[in-house]
Amino acid sequence: MKLLIRFVITAIALYLIATYVPGFHLNGWGDAAIAAVIFGIVNAVIGPILKLISLPLTIVTIGLFSIVINWILFALTVWLSPGFKTTGSPWPGWESTLVGAIIMMIVSTIATSVAAEA
Repeated sequence: MKLLIRFVITAIALYLIATYVPGFHLNGWGDAAIAAVIFGIVNAVIGPILKLISLPLTIVTIGLFSIVINWILFALTVWLSPGFKTTGSPWPGWESTLVGAIIMMIVSTIATSVAAEA
């Protein structure tokens, strides 16, 4: 049940990011669901490896480097998702993915706490 709640929250967040953050294109809810699955797989498989490798740098920067790690994971999700892409207009792709990654960090924190209570 917790996994389903996190999946739904992530899919809604990705849909809203594509709708309201400039520089994204999403075809519909189906592509948001596919992107949510890809986001979960990327975070589960590649996320722990990157976090372990970058642990010294994260400690030195008092945790701020975790934003860069989440940015990389979000950009990888955008690159792998077939219907969730950056357009490069009006913002460059890197700015769009950075804003999207920050929003997803906040949403993931909230989703984790909501799923823990369920």
